Amino acid sequence: MKVLGISFDYHDASAVLIADGAVQAAAAEERFVRRKHTAEFPKEAIAYCLRHAGIELAEVDHVVFYEKPYRKFDRILTTVLATWPRSYLPFMKAMPLWLVRKLHLTREIRKGLGAKKRSILYSSHHLSHAASAFLVSPFEEAAILTADGVGEWASTSFGRGCGNQLELESEIRFPHSLGLYYSALTAYLGFKINDAEWKVMGLAPYGEPKYADRFRQLIDVKDDGSFALDMRYFAHHYSTKSMIHARYEKLMGAPRRPSETELNQFHRDIARSGQMVLEESMLKIARALQRRTGLKKLCLGGGVGLNCVANWKILQDSGFDELFIQPAAGDDGGALGAAAYVYNCAALQPRLAPMRHAYLGPSFSDAEILAVLEAENAPFRRLDRAALLSETAQRLAAGEIVGWFQGRMEFGPRSLGSRSILGNPSLSDMKDRINAKVKYRESFRPFAPSVPLEFASRYFEVPDGLESPFMLLVPPVRPAYRSVLPAITHEDGSARLQTVTRDQNEAFYELLQAFGHTTGVPVLLNTSFNIRGEPIVCTPLDAVQCWRKTGIDTLVLGNFVVTEKPAPVDYAAGLRESLRLEKSP
Repeated sequence: MKVLGISFDYHDASAVLIADGAVQAAAAEERFVRRKHTAEFPKEAIAYCLRHAGIELAEVDHVVFYEKPYRKFDRILTTVLATWPRSYLPFMKAMPLWLVRKLHLTREIRKGLGAKKRSILYSSHHLSHAASAFLVSPFEEAAILTADGVGEWASTSFGRGCGNQLELESEIRFPHSLGLYYSALTAYLGFKINDAEWKVMGLAPYGEPKYADRFRQLIDVKDDGSFALDMRYFAHHYSTKSMIHARYEKLMGAPRRPSETELNQFHRDIARSGQMVLEESMLKIARALQRRTGLKKLCLGGGVGLNCVANWKILQDSGFDELFIQPAAGDDGGALGAAAYVYNCAALQPRLAPMRHAYLGPSFSDAEILAVLEAENAPFRRLDRAALLSETAQRLAAGEIVGWFQGRMEFGPRSLGSRSILGNPSLSDMKDRINAKVKYRESFRPFAPSVPLEFASRYFEVPDGLESPFMLLVPPVRPAYRSVLPAITHEDGSARLQTVTRDQNEAFYELLQAFGHTTGVPVLLNTSFNIRGEPIVCTPLDAVQCWRKTGIDTLVLGNFVVTEKPAPVDYAAGLRESLRLEKSP
C-alpha cells in the first residue's frame, strides 16, 4: 500500500510518502521553492516523493490531508459570534478566502495534483500530530500528548497508542492554548510568530525569572492536566493583528518591543520568565497524563514539542522513563501523521518501522554535484573518502567554518549532519563569527553540539546510551567541559544535543570521529545550512550560492571540497599528544 500525506494552507507545507511499512520520502515545500514557511500547495515536495519512489500519482492508493477544513470553519464562525463585534474586521477579511477557496479544499488539492477525479481523505489536525508522534516511535505502547497553537478546535490533546492503533481521549480547546500563550510571548518581545519562537527559547537563558509570577497569572493548570488561559490578556480569539490585549502590556510593565529596537535586560528577563512558565505547565500536564495512564513511555507531538528545554524537563521529572518526538513535530509533520494514520489505523497495515533518522529528503550524486560546480566555476577538488574526512577535520580544527552537504536532506527544521554548517566548538569566538558572518542573525542565538552516541555521556549530563538524534533535548554540559566547548555551551550551561551513530549517518559519524582524532574531542558545532530568513539549502546550487554570499570558508559537497583557501597544516599534532581521544566508556 502507498499513502501520500500532504500539509499546506497555513504554514510549513510538506509531503510524505509511506509505502512498504516505512516512510520512504518526506520534505517541506519551502526547501524547493526557497520561501521559508511557505503555505502553498506542496507541488514540488509531492513530485520529489513520487520521483524518489519511482512511481506515478496513479499508483498511490490514498491521498490524505492533515486536517478537516469544515471543522476549522466551524471554530472560526463560533469564535466570531462569541466575540462580536470585536471580530468584525477579521471576519470580513477571512470570509472571501474561505468561501472562494478554503471550503473547496478537495477541488484545490485535485487541481494541485492534476487529477480531477482523485478521492481525497481528511485526518484531523491533532490526530495527525498524535499519529506522527506514536506510529513511527519505537514504542509498542505509550501515552500521547500533543500541543500547538490550534488545529480545528483542539490546541492540546491526550491519548494513548498500542500496536498500530491510537486513541485521543480528551482535549483542550481554542482559545486556550500553550502554543498561542508562547506566540503571545514571542509577539510581545517583537519577534515574528510561527517563525521566531526559537529566538525566545534562545534568549531565555540570558535572563532571570523575575516576572514568572506575572506569567503564572496568564495560565491556570489544574492537577488533572487541564488548563485555561486568562483571556482578558489575549486578543488571538478576535484579532488577526495582535496576539495580546493592552492588559498584557500593563501586567508585564512595559509596551511590547518594536522589532527594530535593541533587546535589553527586561526583554531577557521576560523571555526567561515566560519560558519557565511554559516548562512548568508542560511538566504538570505530562505528570497528570502519566498518573492517569500509568504508562512509562511518552510520545510528544505538535509545535510545542520543538521546545527542547521543556522536553528535557519532561524527560527528567514527569514520571515517564522514555520520550519520543519525531523531528518534524510541527505542521510539516502533520503530513506524516495523516499518512501514518491511514496506513496503520485505517488500513490496518503492519506497524510502521520506527523513525531512527530524519534523512528523508533529496540526495545528489557526484555527477550532479560536479555539473553544478563546473557551471558555477567553483574552485573544487575531488578526494576519496578518507582524504576528504581528514582534510575537513583539519580545516575545522584550524578554525574554518565548513558547509557540509552530504546524502539525503533532513525532514524537519533541524540540520542533522546532511545540510549543516559546522565549526570547532572549542574556539570561544566561533559562535560570534558564525552568527555575524554566516547566519547574519542576533548574537544571542545558540548553536548545537553533535557527538557520537558513545561519547555523549562524557561531555553532557545524560545517561549512557540516551539517544537524541533529532536535536530535541537540552541537557547540561558537564561542568568540566564547559570551558572546553564554549561555542556550544549556552549561557545557563546547557546545550541542544544531537547524538549520532554510524547507522544513522555514516559520513557525519566518521567526520566526528576524524575531528576527535585530530583534536581529542569528538564534538562539532552544528547549525542549519542557511542564512537568516532563508530555508535550509536543498540542492548543490543552493549550497554554492550560500557559500558565496557568506563567511563559510570551505564547502564540502559529496566527495568534493570547494574552497579558495589552501589546505591547513596538521597544526593539531601537538594537541593529540596532550588531548588524546579516549576510548568510549
